[in-house]
Amino acid sequence: MLKEALIYNKLKNKKVQCNLCNHTCIINNGKKGFCKVRENKNGILYTLIYNIVSCKSVDKIEKKPIFHFYPGSLSYSIGTIGCNFRCKHCQNFTISQIESINHYYTETPENIIKNALKSNSKSISFTYNEPTIWHEFTKDCAKLAKKNGLATIYVTNGYMTLDALKDIAPYLDVFRVDIKAFSEKFYKKIASAKLSPVLESTKLAKELGMHIEIVYLIIPTHNDSDYEIEMLSEWIYNNIGLNTPLHFTRFYPCYEMKTVMPTPIKTLEKAHEIAINKGLQFVYVGNVPNHPYENTFCPECNAVLIKRSVYGAIEINITENGECVYCKRKIPIIL
Repeated sequence: MLKEALIYNKLKNKKVQCNLCNHTCIINNGKKGFCKVRENKNGILYTLIYNIVSCKSVDKIEKKPIFHFYPGSLSYSIGTIGCNFRCKHCQNFTISQIESINHYYTETPENIIKNALKSNSKSISFTYNEPTIWHEFTKDCAKLAKKNGLATIYVTNGYMTLDALKDIAPYLDVFRVDIKAFSEKFYKKIASAKLSPVLESTKLAKELGMHIEIVYLIIPTHNDSDYEIEMLSEWIYNNIGLNTPLHFTRFYPCYEMKTVMPTPIKTLEKAHEIAINKGLQFVYVGNVPNHPYENTFCPECNAVLIKRSVYGAIEINITENGECVYCKRKIPIIL
């Protein structure tokens, strides 16, 4: 289904400029943008994937990973195809790095919301590939979700423009962003993008009142230096806040980085230590099943507030008023 895109400008000679993500592609007539799913047809920019769904599933919200928003709940999760990054370690390259829409579902926003409600999910997550490039469909879905009492989640690389983020912000509750490294060199070499726009969109999402959780996939020899982890932690503390959940996750060889070793668990634990020492209060280790740092600890009395396993949250020791059941400290988790 062709649908005229949002967030673009018409230029001379039937050119257009897409302002959805920070590539801000200038696209000639008959050509596509960097994401390969937005095309200029006679001076009008169209999304080629408006109603295309490649994946849909009912997941525990912890799988996103999101730990401080509706813990233990289900999230109806959907994705499409394409991406505005070219990550050499992409786990979902079979949908993110293709542009053919054949063999995929077509859906309506109404049916997505209907199925989400049937699944007893408390939220809908736009995930699996980059939701920014699916802006028109995610916005229509998110509007309906809010009308039907469902929370809305972007699992994102954070590369949308500030205008695009402001456009969907009234209908978006959670901004679960990947900060892939804390260096421009990594972003250019590994993702074909830039770091600075990701930081700016994350700051804006915070200012707009969204719940923020940050994932940092630690790739050995690429983004695992103590200095880089220190800089990341300081930036989060100073710009997003000490209560921001930060997930250090384990890398496994994938796609074009199959020769890189999995992240040593000691490296993840060292990153956890650095972030805690920099003042962050909720730091996690991910992709290591049943690691103790999957759990949430009270910053005051160190009791286990939320115990997790591969099945999600299995024990919650937080009162309905959002307090630690042991010491009554207020805990910044949305139940």
